[in-house]
Order: sequence, then structure tokens, then C-alpha cells
Amino acid sequence: MIWQQIYDPFGNMVISTLLAAIPVVVMLVALGFLHIKAHIAAGLGLLAAVLVAVLAYGMPFGMAGKAAMLGGFTGLLPIGWIVLNIIFLQQLAEQNGSFKILQASLSGITDDRRLQLLLIAFCFGAFFEGAAGFGTPVAVTAGILIGLGFSPLAASGLSLIANTAPVAFGALGTPVITLAKVHGYDLMEVTAMIGRQLPFFSLLVPFWLIWAFAGRKAMMEIWPAILVTGLSFAIPQYLVSNFIGPELVDIIAAIVSMASLILFLRVWQPKKIWTSPSLKGHETDGGEAKAAAPVEKYSRAELVRAWTPWAILTVFVFVWGLPSVKTFLNNLYSPKFPIEGLHNLIMKVPPVVPKAHPEAAVYVLNLLSATGTGILLAAIVGALIMKYKPSEIVKTFGRTFWLVRYSLMTIVLMLALGTLTRYSGTDTTLGLAFANTGVFYPFFGTLMGWIGVAMTGSDTASNVLFGGMQRVAAEQLGLSPNLMGAANSSGGVMGKMIDAQSIVVASTATRWFNHEGDILRYVFFHSIALACLVGLYVTMQAYVWPFTLMVK
Repeated sequence: MIWQQIYDPFGNMVISTLLAAIPVVVMLVALGFLHIKAHIAAGLGLLAAVLVAVLAYGMPFGMAGKAAMLGGFTGLLPIGWIVLNIIFLQQLAEQNGSFKILQASLSGITDDRRLQLLLIAFCFGAFFEGAAGFGTPVAVTAGILIGLGFSPLAASGLSLIANTAPVAFGALGTPVITLAKVHGYDLMEVTAMIGRQLPFFSLLVPFWLIWAFAGRKAMMEIWPAILVTGLSFAIPQYLVSNFIGPELVDIIAAIVSMASLILFLRVWQPKKIWTSPSLKGHETDGGEAKAAAPVEKYSRAELVRAWTPWAILTVFVFVWGLPSVKTFLNNLYSPKFPIEGLHNLIMKVPPVVPKAHPEAAVYVLNLLSATGTGILLAAIVGALIMKYKPSEIVKTFGRTFWLVRYSLMTIVLMLALGTLTRYSGTDTTLGLAFANTGVFYPFFGTLMGWIGVAMTGSDTASNVLFGGMQRVAAEQLGLSPNLMGAANSSGGVMGKMIDAQSIVVASTATRWFNHEGDILRYVFFHSIALACLVGLYVTMQAYVWPFTLMVK
């Protein structure tokens, strides 16, 4: 039996929109205001989505369940598979002690606090955002900064500000990959569009970071180093996103930026060394700055061994991302499973599409070509190089799975929710309503991405929730769907610094417990200001020449 989507089931767009928003509101309120754990909040949102789809939109219950099931499978593979295996590699590095060597290798390069921030919070944080995401960069960089003597507010707040521009391509491109898979965007096209938006902010954020820490005058004292850092990140970010794909954008850009800054500091040093470990104007910013621990020296051989697993990761992910390799692996094993009772049985109709057509519902088990499989092999090779025994590797993998079990559950439920809203048509209702902002939509659509990340703590989750809405609204207004899909992700990155989960991670990493409110108050202005700038930039891409040339 074919079921036709209905976008205004009550003949009143206000009522239909309010009902369509219930699942999103339930989840966001549970996360942002009631402080319910993420997997429980996602489950409540999914339950609300099923009730709205069945009772308000008339979707058959069996179809609703199968749409959620398809989303859950997609959450496990490829999305959850990436998260599990990258955290597995990180755990191996931490247990082996090589991660401590990485910290020391970064900490001993310069005594200037501003330059340490650029190197650790921005460059190294971007590397971990690209490799792992999901709070890892904030935890790592805030912990390193505290070890160097930074005050708790400085370490927490600045790590959050720095962890913005790389977020859209975090966890090996997971937010972009999810956006494309759940809402039908062309992966390379939307990746390229994000890569035409974020490089400007990758150049701006390092300047913003140092200004927030030390003030305008101190920022200008090291502007050459900031410019080198930003440009050497922004240019690879553009090139990789536009010509290779989303998986390695942050990793390559971060490595280039780190190397460029380190090489630049060999030939240039500021006239004045900034040694204050506290934010300018916040010298008593709660929690005392501690003296930096002595930096232990390691041999070149030890440094090479510590960096080798991450170099192997880069190589494997790069190879797995090559179209020829993906095609070869898919030809070896990539079974397709049409979801019986759902595949081609849901009809999408005008005004969303020019002509009514059925929605496909096929799950592709591309286990061999999945990026997560490449990461797993890289982790195993790295573990053997780190001299782990096979039994120890297996035990560590088991512990990692237990460590991220709730994260995996959250991803599954989030993807189930997003997929159900797509097949039920509720995201289309929201998109049609949001299109009523007219010419201001590029700005407010960007802020919707910011709200999504601020409330869910994840650019991936925001893309799942609002990616479909952005597509529909853009098509109704005659804008590029790729522009607004990208804007959801690019605007969302600025919400990362104010989401509850990131702030808790920062306060925990710095051992500055029960001061989450102080951190939120400090970073909120930076978050909303940068989000508005992204909105203005997207608006110019939509309407103002020569920015419109970036949109295809």
C-alpha cells in the first residue's frame, strides 16, 4: 500500500507546524533545560516523532517503525562505526603513554601563552576534532592548557572558542556525511559548499581567540603568527573539501597549520613574551592559575613512535576515501537491503517536488568500504607498532565499546528520529513554515543550525534534525539547497562552544567543577557574535555578487 505524505494535515499551517516541531522540542528541552542524558532525550524525541507521524500525519505505524529502524542501522554503520574505532585508537595511545609524549612535544615549543594557545587550542584541537570529535578536542586541549598553568576559565573558555571552525568536518567528516545520507544531499557538493564558507572563519577564529585571551594590543603583537596559523588552515580546508572529500579536511588542515606555525616560530618570535596564564580582565577568573609543570624531554625516536599511529590513521583514511578504492571494496562486498514495507511505498508530492515520486528505502551494508573499517585497521596496525599483544588489543576494543555505548545509542536514536521525520514529512512541514522568513531566510536558517548545536551538543545531530528542513525551505525560496544545508552545518559550529555537554567536558577536564555557569557566561557573546557573522556571510553568498559566484 502506497502512503502519500501530507504536509498540512490540519489545513492550518500554524497547527501543523507546531505539531511537526514537537519531536524536536521534546528532545531539545530534555537536553538543554531538563539536563536529561542524551540517549534518553533522543529516545523521548523518537517516541514523540512516532506519535506525531502516526496520530497527526496518518503514517501507518509499521512504516514509521521501519523508517526509524532504517535510521538506526545508518547510525550504527557508517556513523557509529567511525566513532567507536577512532576512540579505540585514542584509548590505545593513552594506555601506551604515547599520548603524554604528544602533549610534551607540543608544550615545549614556545613559552608565549598566546602562541601556545594557537598551537594547542586551535591547531592540535582541530586535529583531534578531525580525528575524533564528540568532545575529545575540548577535553584534550583544556587538560593540556591546565597542565601548562593556564587558569581554569582561560583553559575552558578558550578551548571552546577554538573548537569551532573545524567542527563541521569533525570525526572524519561525520556531520557532513550524516547530512548527506539522511537528507539526500550530494556528499561532494555540500562538502564543497561548506568548504567555501568556513575558510573565512578559519582565518578569523585564531585572531578572535587571541583577542579574547589577551586583548587587541597583545593580539596585534603576534599578528604574523596568527595569520600564518589561520591561512595555513583555511587554504587546505578549502582545497581538501572541494577536491577530495570530507573525511580528512580537518586532519590535513591541522597538520599543515601546526607544521607551518612551528616552522615560522623558528625564524620569528614576538618582541614581548606574554606569560600571563589568565584572561585579560579576568586575572582572578575563578580558580588560580598554577605553575606549569616542567616539560619532559623525549628523544626523536620516542616522538616519532608517538606520532606514528596518527600518521597511519591519516594514510588509511585517505586511501579509504579514494573513489577507486571505495568502488573496489564495494564490488567485493556491499549487499543492499530494500526495507520491505517501506521501500518505494511513500510518495513525496508537490510543492516539495515538481512531480510526485516514491521515496527509496534501501540499507547498504558497505562494511568493507566504510571509513570506520579503515580506522579500525589503522588502529590495529598502530597497536602492533606500539607493541600491544593481540589479547590486549581485543580487551581494549571491548573496553572502548563499553565506554562509548551510550554515545552509540544516542547516535542510533538520533538517526532514527531524523530518518523518521524525513519519511513522515514532518521535516517538510517545518521547512515550508520556515521559508516564510522570505529574503531573510539565509540568515535565520544559519542561526537555526546554531540553535541545533547549542541545544544538542552535536553538529551531526543538528544536521539530522534540521538538514531536511533547510533543503525544503531553500527549494521553496529558490535558493540553493546545498547553500542552506551547508549553512546549517557552518552556522552550527558556532553553537558548539555553548552547548551543555561541551561546557561540562571543559569544566571536568580543568577540574573546575560547578563553574559551568561561569564558562557559559564567558563564551556566550563569542558564540552568538560569530554565528551572526556566519549568517551574514551566507546571506551575501545568496544575494551579493561576487559571493554568489561561490554557489553552484
